[in-house]
Amino acid sequence: MNGTPSPPARPAPDLWEELVTAALLGTERRTPPVSAPGREAPVALLDAAAEATVRRRAGLRPASLPAARRPEPAPDDPRPALPAAAARRLATLLADRPGAGVGRRGTAPDLMELLPQWLATANAHGYAAPAHLLPALLDAARGRTDLRPAALRFAGTRGLWLARLNPDWRFALRATPGGGSALPDSGDAEGTGRLWQEGLFAERVALLSALRARDPRAARELLASTWATERAEDRLMFLDSLRTGLGPDDEPFLEQALGDRSRNVRATAAELLSALPGSALAARMAARAGSCVAVDHTFGTPTLVVEAPHECDAGMERDGVVAKAPAGRGERSWWLGQLVEAAPLGAWPARLGGRTPEQIVALPVADDWQGELHAAWCRAAVRQRDAAWARALLGSPSAPEAGGPGAVSLAERAKLLATLGAGDRAEWVAGFIAVHGLSEAFQLLGVCAVPWAPPLGRAVVDALNIARDAGSYPWSFSGVMGLAERCLDPAEAGRLDALLAVPDEPEDASPGAGGYWAEAFQRLVTTLRLRAAMTEELAARPPGEATPAPPCGSPPAQA
Repeated sequence: MNGTPSPPARPAPDLWEELVTAALLGTERRTPPVSAPGREAPVALLDAAAEATVRRRAGLRPASLPAARRPEPAPDDPRPALPAAAARRLATLLADRPGAGVGRRGTAPDLMELLPQWLATANAHGYAAPAHLLPALLDAARGRTDLRPAALRFAGTRGLWLARLNPDWRFALRATPGGGSALPDSGDAEGTGRLWQEGLFAERVALLSALRARDPRAARELLASTWATERAEDRLMFLDSLRTGLGPDDEPFLEQALGDRSRNVRATAAELLSALPGSALAARMAARAGSCVAVDHTFGTPTLVVEAPHECDAGMERDGVVAKAPAGRGERSWWLGQLVEAAPLGAWPARLGGRTPEQIVALPVADDWQGELHAAWCRAAVRQRDAAWARALLGSPSAPEAGGPGAVSLAERAKLLATLGAGDRAEWVAGFIAVHGLSEAFQLLGVCAVPWAPPLGRAVVDALNIARDAGSYPWSFSGVMGLAERCLDPAEAGRLDALLAVPDEPEDASPGAGGYWAEAFQRLVTTLRLRAAMTEELAARPPGEATPAPPCGSPPAQA
């Protein structure tokens, strides 16, 4: 045969069908088409099926498609690598999946809820993401939009490179200017102009936002150069970027935008101008609102009287007042609320007899206008970031129903608290909890800086302890307990050891409640100690390498 090997024997075309038939009928009723002496029929059938499967797969012709172009190598990431222990911890956090522990959690920490804080701390240290964990990191960010900013920052350019290869991760390209392409340098006027004229909408928004952050005047001039030719929906998005670095120099451009043909653009321009206390629009709104509110001394005690507008004229509409009231809302009260909200809060003391915000808020209001007036002042304090008015409207945390006269809802109180400094927020919420407990504190705790200040942390733990002693189940406090796991200072773990034992249950206690509380406190302590370990792991550095401080001003993770 001249040494030429013979090709392997090919099975008959119907061999596979015969194997399938023998398997379905059973080897006792149908002898396998291929058998070997001394072997049991079932074993021979399986061996024959395995061999036929390999042949069938090997015999497939490749698809007649052109070969794909090999992708460019991933760019280098110059950031320092994670410490080994921190990399192992990240793998553990990413392996945890939402819903994996359906039912009672027991004492095990919720690892996915710790991932945002881990990412924030890793980014503060400036670490690079391990390449082998990038797919799991992108999968986690795909499932949770709240993770995306920190996860994509941590993933860096390699994460974007990888996202281009998998359609499931396209969100990373949409969330990054130009899908990861770099924006022009600050001195590249030609590149900036070309991208602004020719770039995709997302690239132009990103360019304008980045330019606004470093040079507000240049960003405003760039926007003005094409303003007249932009689509209405694009003008609205571009105008929103002026919130960054908003200042008096923006007033002429915003005044011009008040005449825009789009109602939404006009409303946004008016909102931005009302945030500039010295703007002409703010002065016009102050005059209108001031003409509606006055102090009347004929009631025996000074009282605020309100005369709401009787019409919404063209000037009011041009300045952003929406004429048509929502269903169920009176027109006059609707117009009044908009005027007061847009008027600079600094104008009210002079208008109302030189009184301070606290004194103004304390004045009685005639004819049931108090709710409308104070609610508008609440919105104005939030819009103008006025801490003095926010404190006056919040009132004392120990007041009945836990709020000042303008704090008509927990949501509004939370917004007012957000205008205060971190220390003032923590102090007010701690006072609220000490008097009113935890039943309404969840929204308020959500605006407090992490980790919670010691007085706030102690107030939360004390309130949980009181709830435990009351003998009820801990289910009603699961939201607060979850916040405590993420936000309580890990240094507080030692104070909780006394709460780990199952307490003696009073006669009127819910059956088994003490055991559930002990379990919840054990989980809290375990989570706090895990957070402390995570922080230590991320702070570790190889021997001989200096430990850099986190970037100046890097905020801690928020709840």
